[in-house]
Amino acid sequence: MEPPSAPPNRPETARLSGTGTSNSPGETWRDPKRYLWPLGLLVPLSPFLAWGAVSTFGPGLLWAFGLIVMGIVIPLVDLWCGSDISNPPDDAVAGLEADRYYRWCIYLFLPLQYAGLVAACWLWVHGPLGVPERIALALTIGVVAGVGINAAHELGHKTEAVEQWMSKVSLAQAGYGHFYVEHNRGHHIRVATPDDPATARFGESFWRFLPRSVYGGLASAWALESKRFRRQRRSRWTLRNHLFNAAALSALLFGGLVAVFGWSITPYLILQAAVAIVLFEAANYLEHYGLLRRRRPDGRYERCSHEHSWNSDHLVSNLFLYHLQRHSDHHTHPLRRYQALRTVDTAPQLPAGYAVMIVCALIPPLWRHVMDRRLLAFYGFDPARVNIDPGDRRAHTRLAALTDSSVP
Repeated sequence: MEPPSAPPNRPETARLSGTGTSNSPGETWRDPKRYLWPLGLLVPLSPFLAWGAVSTFGPGLLWAFGLIVMGIVIPLVDLWCGSDISNPPDDAVAGLEADRYYRWCIYLFLPLQYAGLVAACWLWVHGPLGVPERIALALTIGVVAGVGINAAHELGHKTEAVEQWMSKVSLAQAGYGHFYVEHNRGHHIRVATPDDPATARFGESFWRFLPRSVYGGLASAWALESKRFRRQRRSRWTLRNHLFNAAALSALLFGGLVAVFGWSITPYLILQAAVAIVLFEAANYLEHYGLLRRRRPDGRYERCSHEHSWNSDHLVSNLFLYHLQRHSDHHTHPLRRYQALRTVDTAPQLPAGYAVMIVCALIPPLWRHVMDRRLLAFYGFDPARVNIDPGDRRAHTRLAALTDSSVP
């Protein structure tokens, strides 16, 4: 069965057999992407692929294999494969979510992630690498850790205790355990409002957003955990505090690696964690840039809907990111597993996949050129709909200029 035709203003769709909604009596729907999901495991395998590439071809630049794949190869393959707007039919969702095959596609990320980290530590100490090659390898490990935060994002939303702990384990490599608390209980409540540190405002560059999001996320996570323990009438100074047990995992990890391989690996451990945080916060930046939930008459914000997250239907980057780019459906249905997330016509669409858009985000003039008019067009050039810092004069000036330029 052919996929549904693309709605207006959507890019050309990938032709995937067996997609769409099944209405024929007795017809069984099959996920056409079922055996493509293990492609995501190429990311944690990238340190080993880099090792093999350098051993075979020689150039030390190939130690940055992970960065090359995410920044160059995936965008090019995305462009070639096109987009995928297929959705599972309603009657297939329950079975799709219950199928444990999909869980193992993400569970396997973790052992490969840490095997790559240990291998990198050995190479930083014993491998025939100069400082530039060690830095390039740290960039690859940082990409793995950054995508690992995304794997933790998927696992941390689930109700099973083992998956929640796996989320914390994955976050440990970047030292980003507070995300487990802030994302689930903070960001999902305040998303697309001025109160959310992880929602970028119109005109706010990524480099201004980054410290605001990191510090705001930490402060919010501490406040949320403190409130939880006050409600239980217990002390927050306990390892039951999610921030403390997540921090303990990072301390055990880094302390254990330094004990085994020596202090010389410390700069590279710090570098890979910084790369992971920058990459993941860049994804945070683009996911809700400038989008705003309206106030209701009672002063509360309207319920989060598909209109409050930027999406991308590019097939290949969605496979590598476990459908993170179907972000609107994730916010509308936070417990829905990645394989069952849907694309919807009402969600605003990015012009490319996350890999390309992260590069744009790192270059503020390029980001503004690509995204600001797109945001205004989504809101019908109504400046009142845009999430903007009231005190940011430069952003207000740009918003007014773009609004005026839309008038015939």
